[in-house]
Amino acid sequence: MKITCEREKLLHAFQTVSFVVPARSPKPILQNVKLEVTEETATLIGTDLEVGIRMQVSGLAIEAPGSVILPRDRFGKILSESSDEKLQIESDGKKTTVCGQQSKFELPSENPDEYPTVVTFEEEKYHELSARFFRECIRRTVFATDVESSRYALGGVLIELEPEKITAVATDGRRLARQEGPAKSIGGHEAGDTMTIIPTRAMQLLERAMADNEGSIHLAARGNDVVVRSGSATIYSRLVEGRFPKWRDVFPHGGDATRIEMDVGPFHAAVRQAAIVVTEESRGIDLNFGEGKVQLAGHGAEIGESHIELVIPYDGPPIPITLDPRFFNDFLRVLEPNQKFVLELRDGESAAVCSTDDGYGYVIMPLARDKK
Repeated sequence: MKITCEREKLLHAFQTVSFVVPARSPKPILQNVKLEVTEETATLIGTDLEVGIRMQVSGLAIEAPGSVILPRDRFGKILSESSDEKLQIESDGKKTTVCGQQSKFELPSENPDEYPTVVTFEEEKYHELSARFFRECIRRTVFATDVESSRYALGGVLIELEPEKITAVATDGRRLARQEGPAKSIGGHEAGDTMTIIPTRAMQLLERAMADNEGSIHLAARGNDVVVRSGSATIYSRLVEGRFPKWRDVFPHGGDATRIEMDVGPFHAAVRQAAIVVTEESRGIDLNFGEGKVQLAGHGAEIGESHIELVIPYDGPPIPITLDPRFFNDFLRVLEPNQKFVLELRDGESAAVCSTDDGYGYVIMPLARDKK
């Protein structure tokens, strides 16, 4: 195998694929990335047997096809530390040689045939949706997963597929994030009774792999796994086993809640300021909505207190509630500062519900005021 590549483009693809490569594994070969070169294409492959990715590399000249195993750490450092615009990579099956204009590295080679296979996308039934929108789905939900949960399957994002719609949901039991939007079923693709819960790490890999894709992606949910094709990348992942909570029951029903339109930027700044004195023990901040303003107060033993006021378009009866500022910050930071959202409140013991006009919903459970 012999190729000449543009270092920056190979580095970008190698870093994306390396995200799934384990630092330690009972199978040492999994700590590497495989490079497959044909007469026309070069593909980087990485897997930990639960999640896998195939990513085509552009910007190279192929002189001889073949395959080579590249150690994640050492080869990654060669790519990142080199200042050469182009590198020549050659392998004879026993060693791999990497040459730049003023550098040369020789690395031992392992047998490429021993590397596990990562599937290609060959599905005829799938959902097609915007890559930009799916990145937004991931960004707005993945932070709310709980990889340590043992009661429910909360270590991933639930994906619900309808003929013209996709819904992504994540929760850790204390807050819940939901994003819905357009998606088109191709070939009659549907998830059926299977719960499609994509692991948190696979969703993070998908977000990385789709970074430069402004087109569409294809998502095929199967019995125990999911395959996604996005531009030059194909990502495979096993699904999280278990049952996801009945998330629709979390969203309050009925129209008796008070709806307050809020500006993201100013409110986010107020929450961050109020949280400066909050400790792990005190956790919550007190919010009191009424008289055309919201008052935020934080308390920390031996640290101090904070009192912040912000003018808002609400002149109704006072509504006090205590919330964890970390959960509010997670929601606010994935929105644009100039964006608006609607905050629905009933009382201090009911969930606070946030929503935007682009299909995003977020629920935060309140803290007991005497247990902060």
